[in-house]
Amino acid sequence: MIYLDYNATTPLAGEAMEAMLPFLRAHFGNASSIHAAGRVARAAIDDARERMAGLLGGRPHEVIFTGGGTESDNLAILGIARANAGRGRHLITAATEHHAVLRAFEHLGRFEGFRVTYLGVDAEGRIDPEELSEGITGETTLVSIMTANNETGVVQEMGRISEICKERGVVLHTDAAQSFGKERLETGLYDAVSLAAHKFYGPVGAGMLWLRAGVPIQRIQHGGSHENERRPGTENVAAIVGMAAAAELAVREMEPERLAGMRERLWEGVRCAYPEAVRNGRPEWQLANTLNVSFPGLDGEGLLINLDLEGICASSGSACMVGSVVPSHVLMAMGRTAEVAQATIRFSLGKWTTDSEIGETIGALPGILGRMRAGLL
Repeated sequence: MIYLDYNATTPLAGEAMEAMLPFLRAHFGNASSIHAAGRVARAAIDDARERMAGLLGGRPHEVIFTGGGTESDNLAILGIARANAGRGRHLITAATEHHAVLRAFEHLGRFEGFRVTYLGVDAEGRIDPEELSEGITGETTLVSIMTANNETGVVQEMGRISEICKERGVVLHTDAAQSFGKERLETGLYDAVSLAAHKFYGPVGAGMLWLRAGVPIQRIQHGGSHENERRPGTENVAAIVGMAAAAELAVREMEPERLAGMRERLWEGVRCAYPEAVRNGRPEWQLANTLNVSFPGLDGEGLLINLDLEGICASSGSACMVGSVVPSHVLMAMGRTAEVAQATIRFSLGKWTTDSEIGETIGALPGILGRMRAGLL
């Protein structure tokens, strides 16, 4: 199998697995218990919190462990918006955000009396920072812009976006699930950052929200006083420990040059096999591992099936929208037609992608594309 879907999820790193095993076997105590087994679990969580804070350049009490990226996004958006509702009820985000962000904003707009501005993007997938600046009013309390898009890999001008938010006194949240471990995360630009462990070789079901000290937030779940009364629920100790180990590995072993080289080689192979192919996003503004390509005239689902039959795993976009026949909202916002959007494949590379796998993928494309153009598959 050739796995080219790292943006959907990553294999669990051996270092993360080794860190988790003791807490799946011997150290099973509840971290809220005061006996010895509970203290071992609590110490492991405290250690992971300090390590994650160190990687982000923050302080341990600014780390909130969650059950994944979606929960982290929801906690940030719902929690910060509600906590600041007395100051204003205007919020801003981008039309190309992950659905974990978009659906949270839609809820606030439909059911809680907030007004939401959805910024458009240009043909390359980037928002205009000046449009953001013009959209901020005295009622604006929260802006949420993802660092890098999960479908296209397009990276936003976060430095300028942060500058605008700081000047206007608006809280800035970013969904950094795709960018963490692939490029340097400048935490100083943000007030809140959402991460998902399974995007950087950690376990599924673990995430975190980094929340700058002093930023008000309301809990969105109710129960115990875990995570400094910000996220109730018995902690998943093994997953938290695994996330910290994976995060350290991802930051230590970032390899954008190698990934970008393989990505460009794959793009050249695609262009040779299908000259009509359209690349979505400019490489200088994309994550090094992501190649999003439209194949006008072909069926994206059929192409995915044929790639799978050749042992090649890719994606049509967000893995969170499996089964959906709706064209990608990201590509539609970039001005692509519905037909082109539905003829799109995302290849995403990672730690264990090899040059030989890229060569095998390129070698399989002419036969697949030829058969599809001839209507044979």
